[in-house]
Amino acid sequence: MSAIRVSAVEYLNARPLVHGLEGRPDLFDLKFDIPAPCSRELHDGAVDLGLIPSIEYARGSDYRMVPGPAVVSEGEVASVALFTTRPATSLRSIAVDSSSRTAATLLQVLCAEWWDIAPKLTPLRPDLPVMLKRCDAALVIGDPALFLDYEKLGLEKVDLGDEWTAMTSLPFVWATWVGRAKTLGPDHISALIEARDRGVEAIDDIIAAHVPDDEEQREVGRKYLRENVSFDLDDRAIAGLKKFYDYAHDLELVLSRPDIRFFDTPTT
Repeated sequence: MSAIRVSAVEYLNARPLVHGLEGRPDLFDLKFDIPAPCSRELHDGAVDLGLIPSIEYARGSDYRMVPGPAVVSEGEVASVALFTTRPATSLRSIAVDSSSRTAATLLQVLCAEWWDIAPKLTPLRPDLPVMLKRCDAALVIGDPALFLDYEKLGLEKVDLGDEWTAMTSLPFVWATWVGRAKTLGPDHISALIEARDRGVEAIDDIIAAHVPDDEEQREVGRKYLRENVSFDLDDRAIAGLKKFYDYAHDLELVLSRPDIRFFDTPTT
């Protein structure tokens, strides 16, 4: 079975899902990037498989998800948040880190369905001082949001994962493995599931390799990977994902409500 081209999100929360895949050049030609380019490469056909933000699945008619591995949170996620000095219900403008359309789409859902506000959204680079100079709040995602000492800056942190679960009583799915039908074989699927299983068991090693030599940040990273996020696309997570797609479609943030379809699970 030949190697497939793979693009994966470079954030810490993706590392348990790719653990050991770089050692399988027979199956995977792996590269890392921020979410938006990972998604674009999959849509353009530059890669065969992407670990991409969940809303991007809705942009392909022939896409399939790999069953099992995913980045999921229930309640506080810690790495996707608004930083502000105002209550969320009084925001008039929000600077949006455009690195991930999923976070931006979730923000629009929460504004309309939970906070009952219609703020002006301004896409900006993830530079917090610039964002907060332009707008009432800043949406920041990934490792910058996770490790930001927001209290020292006098800011409040509004966790979007926490707000989603408060609204729906369901988990939120941030990222999944997605590819086009018939691009993956049983060996690819098995290797991706095994990588996830090994990665969950190797969190200490992952933190040591990917978090700076700062024990406070390493402790934040360990808590994050053990408590804030999980890595299994189970039935409740799928229900949360369907609910997200329903909201996004009803608000006309996606063109269609996608059916969630999976690659075949390898038989043993």
